[in-house]
Order: sequence, then structure tokens, then C-alpha cells
Amino acid sequence: MKAHSLVALAFVAASPAAAEVTASTETSFTVTEKVTVAAPAAKVWATLVAPSLWWNKDHTWSGSAANLSLDPRPGGCWCEKLPKGGGVEHMRVVYAAPGEMLRLTGGLGPLQAMPASAVMTVTLTPGADGKSTAVVFTYAVAGAPGLGRIAAPVDGVLAAQVAGLKAAAER
Repeated sequence: MKAHSLVALAFVAASPAAAEVTASTETSFTVTEKVTVAAPAAKVWATLVAPSLWWNKDHTWSGSAANLSLDPRPGGCWCEKLPKGGGVEHMRVVYAAPGEMLRLTGGLGPLQAMPASAVMTVTLTPGADGKSTAVVFTYAVAGAPGLGRIAAPVDGVLAAQVAGLKAAAER
């Protein structure tokens, strides 16, 4: 993944997700993405835990979303295979409640190289109709000087990924 791609995608046209930098300081930020998916929670969960179906290839180290995998159990890895061998651990699962919540720790993209801690929580709330699901991604990052300055670009990148999740789950 190229560090500049994080900033570039921040200027992508608005997605159907509601994106917001909900907190920002010199050494931390929190971004929140909210979207309603026209699919039941079980389908949204199945899509969520298969990032190769929805994560943008431009935000991978290998250049291919097909190399992404996520093991949705405590200690499980959101990992990526590299073309010449080896791999990348993007995040680690710390809480998994199928169809309800997934919590991961780890810095995505260039955040991985920073002295920062990050927690991503994804909650799924089934709609009253049983055919839709409210999805909320909250990504909180803290620790490194200057983090507040990159909150908006990270928000833009995550919003685009959430839009990809929505599109994939609704197929």
C-alpha cells in the first residue's frame, strides 16, 4: 500500500456512507462510518469477514484484494499474502460476535509504521424488516504526534471501503 494513496482517496466523491471525524487531537483521532445495507445481518457479516470481496485493491500492499483474508475469531488475523511470499498482518481480532460485532486492533496502511495503537469496532444492527442492517464502523487511533492531521484522509479511505462492503453485501 502506498502512503500517498491514503491521502488521494480522501478526495473521492461522497459514498452512500455517512462519514465523520468524531474526535481529533494532535495525537489521536476517531472516525465513524455509518451505512444501512439492504441485506440481512447474516449476509452482511459473511461479507464483512471476507474482505477480498469488498476492500479496494488500491489499499492493499499486494495490489490485489484477492490476497486478503480474515479469520473471525479472537486472535484471528486480517492478513494479506504478498506475491513474492511473506505477508502482512493488517489487524488482529479481539472480539467476534457473528452477525453483531467485530472488534480488531491494528494500524491500517501507513498507520502500521507509526507508534500508535488503533481499535476498529464494527457493529451490525438488524433492521425491523429483517432485510436490512445498520452498520457502524468506529476506528480510534492514538499515540503518535501528528495523527490529528491525517484524520480526514483516513476517514475518506474508510468511507470508501464501507461503501464497498455495502455494494458487495447487496449483490
